[in-house]
Amino acid sequence: MTNDTPLNPAADSAKPGWEKTFIETLAMEALREQRLRRRWGIFFKFIFLSLIIYGFYFFSDLGTSEMDNLGRHTALIEINGAIESEGSGSANALIPALNRAFSDSGSVGVVMRINSPGGSPVQAGMINDEIGRLRKEYPKKPLYVVVDEMCASGGYYIAVAADKIYVNKASIVGSIGVLMDGFGFTALMDKFGVERRLLTAGENKGFMDPFSPQTEKQKKFSQSMLDEIHQQFIDVVRKGRGQRLKETNETFSGLFWIGSKAVAMGLADDFGTVDTVSRDVLKAENIIDYTQKEGLPERVLKKFGASIGSGAVSTLWKGHTPVLR
Repeated sequence: MTNDTPLNPAADSAKPGWEKTFIETLAMEALREQRLRRRWGIFFKFIFLSLIIYGFYFFSDLGTSEMDNLGRHTALIEINGAIESEGSGSANALIPALNRAFSDSGSVGVVMRINSPGGSPVQAGMINDEIGRLRKEYPKKPLYVVVDEMCASGGYYIAVAADKIYVNKASIVGSIGVLMDGFGFTALMDKFGVERRLLTAGENKGFMDPFSPQTEKQKKFSQSMLDEIHQQFIDVVRKGRGQRLKETNETFSGLFWIGSKAVAMGLADDFGTVDTVSRDVLKAENIIDYTQKEGLPERVLKKFGASIGSGAVSTLWKGHTPVLR
């Protein structure tokens, strides 16, 4: 009997074993219906997701085209959080936003609002370099930084590329230093009789392994690397701040100061907010946000775990990476 056999229990009742045949046929019909519903469900879900993604890109393109005719305005770009390879403080997010803000004929100037404790010297250096390039390409279009709660270390590395830095009297500014942190468990392992079995090809391949002792040679190597990055940071600050900077023995020690002290030390120029700078300095009260936001496709991919692998690797190595903080 096939799936197309009509269900007729009255006609089949005379046959021996008809109960079993009837139940099997009924089960097959139910299974076929279930599979059909599942296929249609997947189909409609796929269509719905496709429409959402299409709509996102359609309206994103519409918004981009409309930004070409916004008139005279202040271009705003925000950094909120750590300077990392992902997020609002990454070079991948900030460099395209900076290029759009500078190239827009309607923007009279760019304001970067920074609230960051620091982060990657690589990302900060890339952003600082791009700001320098854009300022040369658009010499009549100034870039100002407005510090929110904090502009420390890697955040300040970016800020010094601006024409001027505006702060609140209580903002935290500075922390011009570099660190590399981690943990060592060798004494604890000795106490509990745990043996570390690490095989390497290369004398220093196990460098910074928390379960192996750190040699004096490795300590010196780490310190020389940190000193070199620190000097790069110092050079960037001196270049960006120029004669405005009033250096002391503590300026590059890693300390940080409140906004009022930062202005007195030449680490910042004046007090202000995004609104006051756009209104009183740039004379363009209309503020347009050019910050690159995370799009729907990225959120969907993250929701389904597309970034789990890269996140795990990032977490594994984060403790052993030099950080401007």
